[in-house]
Amino acid sequence: MSDQLLTIEATRLDAGHVRLRLTGDLDYDTAPELTAAAAALRDDDEVWVDLTGVSICDSSGLSALLVVQRSAGAIRLTGVSAQLQRMLDRTGLAELLAVQHDDELRATG
Repeated sequence: MSDQLLTIEATRLDAGHVRLRLTGDLDYDTAPELTAAAAALRDDDEVWVDLTGVSICDSSGLSALLVVQRSAGAIRLTGVSAQLQRMLDRTGLAELLAVQHDDELRATG
Protein backbone atom coordinates (compact mmCIF):
# COMPACT_ATOMS: atom_id res chain seq x y z
CA MET A 1 0.00 0.00 0.00
CA SER A 2 1.14 3.53 -0.76
CA ASP A 3 2.65 5.47 2.14
CA GLN A 4 1.51 8.79 0.74
CA LEU A 5 -2.02 9.44 -0.42
CA LEU A 6 -2.71 11.22 -3.66
CA THR A 7 -4.53 14.52 -3.62
CA ILE A 8 -5.94 15.99 -6.80
CA GLU A 9 -6.84 19.65 -6.98
CA ALA A 10 -8.93 20.33 -10.09
CA THR A 11 -9.26 23.94 -11.24
CA ARG A 12 -11.20 25.06 -14.29
CA LEU A 13 -9.08 27.90 -15.65
CA ASP A 14 -11.61 28.93 -18.30
CA ALA A 15 -14.20 27.31 -20.57
CA GLY A 16 -11.75 24.94 -22.25
CA HIS A 17 -8.85 24.56 -19.81
CA VAL A 18 -8.54 22.50 -16.66
CA ARG A 19 -5.54 22.14 -14.35
CA LEU A 20 -5.13 18.99 -12.26
CA ARG A 21 -2.52 19.50 -9.54
CA LEU A 22 -1.39 16.16 -8.12
CA THR A 23 0.41 15.70 -4.82
CA GLY A 24 1.62 12.39 -3.39
CA ASP A 25 2.21 9.02 -5.01
CA LEU A 26 0.66 8.13 -8.36
CA ASP A 27 0.81 4.36 -8.19
CA TYR A 28 -1.26 1.17 -8.16
CA ASP A 29 -3.12 2.21 -5.00
CA THR A 30 -3.91 5.78 -6.07
CA ALA A 31 -4.19 5.68 -9.88
CA PRO A 32 -7.96 4.97 -9.69
CA GLU A 33 -8.39 8.40 -8.08
CA LEU A 34 -6.91 10.08 -11.18
CA THR A 35 -8.99 7.83 -13.43
CA ALA A 36 -12.11 8.93 -11.53
CA ALA A 37 -11.12 12.59 -11.92
CA ALA A 38 -10.77 12.01 -15.67
CA ALA A 39 -14.44 11.01 -15.81
CA ALA A 40 -15.39 14.62 -14.99
CA LEU A 41 -13.45 16.01 -17.97
CA ARG A 42 -15.06 17.04 -21.24
CA ASP A 43 -13.67 15.71 -24.49
CA ASP A 44 -12.82 19.24 -25.62
CA ASP A 45 -10.94 20.21 -22.44
CA GLU A 46 -7.25 20.99 -22.60
CA VAL A 47 -5.89 19.51 -19.39
CA TRP A 48 -2.70 20.64 -17.69
CA VAL A 49 -1.53 17.97 -15.25
CA ASP A 50 0.87 19.48 -12.71
CA LEU A 51 3.07 16.66 -11.40
CA THR A 52 5.39 18.84 -9.33
CA GLY A 53 4.10 17.33 -6.08
CA VAL A 54 4.23 13.70 -7.26
CA SER A 55 6.99 11.76 -5.54
CA ILE A 56 6.46 8.38 -7.24
CA CYS A 57 4.81 7.39 -10.51
CA ASP A 58 4.70 3.74 -11.56
CA SER A 59 3.16 1.97 -14.56
CA SER A 60 -0.32 2.27 -13.04
CA GLY A 61 0.22 6.01 -12.80
CA LEU A 62 1.26 6.13 -16.45
CA SER A 63 -1.88 4.21 -17.35
CA ALA A 64 -4.01 6.72 -15.43
CA LEU A 65 -2.35 9.59 -17.31
CA LEU A 66 -3.35 7.86 -20.56
CA VAL A 67 -6.95 7.69 -19.32
CA VAL A 68 -6.83 11.45 -18.74
CA GLN A 69 -5.41 11.90 -22.24
CA ARG A 70 -8.23 9.86 -23.77
CA SER A 71 -10.90 11.68 -21.73
CA ALA A 72 -9.78 15.17 -22.71
CA GLY A 73 -9.19 17.05 -25.93
CA ALA A 74 -5.50 17.56 -25.15
CA ILE A 75 -3.12 16.96 -22.27
CA ARG A 76 0.04 18.71 -21.19
CA LEU A 77 2.22 17.51 -18.32
CA THR A 78 4.12 19.99 -16.18
CA GLY A 79 6.50 19.46 -13.26
CA VAL A 80 7.76 16.16 -14.66
CA SER A 81 10.62 14.69 -12.60
CA ALA A 82 13.74 13.27 -14.25
CA GLN A 83 12.64 9.75 -13.23
CA LEU A 84 9.21 10.17 -14.79
CA GLN A 85 10.71 11.72 -17.94
CA ARG A 86 12.93 8.62 -18.34
CA MET A 87 9.84 6.39 -18.01
CA LEU A 88 7.97 8.45 -20.60
CA ASP A 89 10.95 8.31 -22.97
CA ARG A 90 11.52 4.56 -22.57
CA THR A 91 7.86 3.67 -23.05
CA GLY A 92 7.36 6.00 -26.01
CA LEU A 93 4.69 7.92 -24.11
CA ALA A 94 6.71 11.15 -24.29
CA GLU A 95 5.51 11.44 -27.88
CA LEU A 96 1.85 10.99 -26.88
CA LEU A 97 1.75 12.96 -23.61
CA ALA A 98 3.04 16.49 -24.22
CA VAL A 99 5.54 17.55 -21.57
CA GLN A 100 5.97 21.24 -20.80
CA HIS A 101 9.38 21.80 -19.21
CA ASP A 102 10.07 24.62 -16.75
CA ASP A 103 12.22 26.55 -19.24
CA GLU A 104 9.37 26.40 -21.79
CA LEU A 105 6.92 27.71 -19.17
CA ARG A 106 9.17 30.69 -18.43
CA ALA A 107 9.46 31.46 -22.15
CA THR A 108 5.68 31.46 -22.61
CA GLY A 109 5.06 33.76 -19.68
